[in-house]
Amino acid sequence: MPALDRRRFLTHTLSASALAATGVSLSACFSSDDPEPEFLYGVASGDPLADRVILWTHAKVRDSENAVSLDWEVATDNTFTTAVSRGTVTASSDTGFTAKVDAIGLQPGTDYFFRFRNGKASSPVGRTRTLPSGSPSAVRFAVFSCSNYPAGYFNVYGAAAASDAQYAIHLGDYIYEYAANGYASAAAASLGRVSVPANEILTVQDYRARYAQYRSDPDAKNLHARMPMIAVWDDHEVANDAWRDGAENHSPATEGSFTTRRAAAQQVYHEWMPIRTGSDRSQIYRSFSFGNLLTLHMLDTRMLGRDQQISVTALLNPATAAAAQATFASPTRQMLGSAQQQWLQTGMAQSTATWQVLGQQVLMGRMEFPASVLQALNPSNTSPEALAAGQAAITAYVTAKGKRAAGAPLTAAEAALLDTRLNPKLGYNLDAWDGYVAAREAVLGAALQLRKRLVVLAGDTHNAWHSNLTLKGLIPGGPAEGTKVGEEFATPGVSSPGLEEALTLPTAQVEAIFKGVVDDLRWIDASRRGYLKMTFTQTEAKGEWVFVSTVKSLTYTTTTGYTTSFAA
Repeated sequence: MPALDRRRFLTHTLSASALAATGVSLSACFSSDDPEPEFLYGVASGDPLADRVILWTHAKVRDSENAVSLDWEVATDNTFTTAVSRGTVTASSDTGFTAKVDAIGLQPGTDYFFRFRNGKASSPVGRTRTLPSGSPSAVRFAVFSCSNYPAGYFNVYGAAAASDAQYAIHLGDYIYEYAANGYASAAAASLGRVSVPANEILTVQDYRARYAQYRSDPDAKNLHARMPMIAVWDDHEVANDAWRDGAENHSPATEGSFTTRRAAAQQVYHEWMPIRTGSDRSQIYRSFSFGNLLTLHMLDTRMLGRDQQISVTALLNPATAAAAQATFASPTRQMLGSAQQQWLQTGMAQSTATWQVLGQQVLMGRMEFPASVLQALNPSNTSPEALAAGQAAITAYVTAKGKRAAGAPLTAAEAALLDTRLNPKLGYNLDAWDGYVAAREAVLGAALQLRKRLVVLAGDTHNAWHSNLTLKGLIPGGPAEGTKVGEEFATPGVSSPGLEEALTLPTAQVEAIFKGVVDDLRWIDASRRGYLKMTFTQTEAKGEWVFVSTVKSLTYTTTTGYTTSFAA
């Protein structure tokens, strides 16, 4: 039996076993006389609070557009002999036959089991957990980003589902919007993971089909059934490098209104994700309180307030540098937008928890390279001559930096390389917070002023990072540049390829370059897929980066590649 078929068989068998444990018969699911709904995408839960949690499923009768009435129930045991909450909900064509309900009346810090039923048909049984109140001793998260179906199997989800994590956090790029022959699809056919639909997704029906494909993955179903997820979107839930009014991967001339596309994408996101949906689907920033231990603030750095990105080329090109620099350095340049920024500052001020944790999409750490290096590196030119020039620029800068650290005398050329007035530093990726320096300074400055212990979680890059979070020193008379405010823990991608495919240099060399050039970077893994396990106690925030050996095979091993702690 092929490996993928074997996995599907095992998933079906396990689901049947779970149903059998509840005393529910599966035979009626296949009765042509009494058609019953199928639960093809399992169950999920999310946005837990101390007394409630969102429950999700998809239920549809095959070859029918009729709405499906569902009974749902929550119990403290997986046989549902002690039900504590129950009700009804409908899955209809209006929501793509997804159904969500906010199960209330639950107890803090408690594990529960849940399911949906229609007659004799029953969903798989899911497990969820409410948030703790009071003084929890520890909270454990599995943190994810960048799950790309055609790029490989979701082994990372499977590994996390087998861990002792209590809650999942997904920082975006839960799906990708590209056509079947687009980004990271080279191995899709051989893996049996060609994107559906084949076109780049633009409409409600397109997005629904893509989410259904991603949620059909056995490991995705397993993870969602195992623990509640707290999620935010990034750009690929709509289109690559999105900002407030557009995206790099959206052409209005051929793809229509970006506003229309974004509205379709956000509608379907709320249909398929176990997120608490309010009156405004575009606003997803929200906070979660884990007693007096931590407050988790989930942000939208992508769709709501972000100004358009500025390219490194525009800043370095003499013909465009003046205008680009004026925009780049503007004190009003937005990443979050003023309303979200004020909400975050108020939330941090009012929280009495030991830790303030920001769950957000892109790197906040200062990944700054000197202009001398950025000018020498041209991603579109990978000729031996260009690579040699880039390496020479890096070597010159790192050598000068090392000599200064050792107190050795510098040549005039070396001193010029280290003079930021002559050789200014600039983030290599201006789609991240490095492209929004005033906005970043506002967030970090507020945390420092409020005397908060700050941890930032990030995704987006497909690689793993650990960095200090320091101020740029933009405010005259304010804290000096380099003042530490907190630490950033960035999760690798679930399956999307990282720097190891984008660059032609050996991985060890790539990591050495980043660690040698970037001042605030403490650790990087530039080659492996995995997830970040975060454990918070009153005395420390511990990060463990867990990697899988491959996403191209269903046989894999897991390794903890790096562990570090940030003391309270």
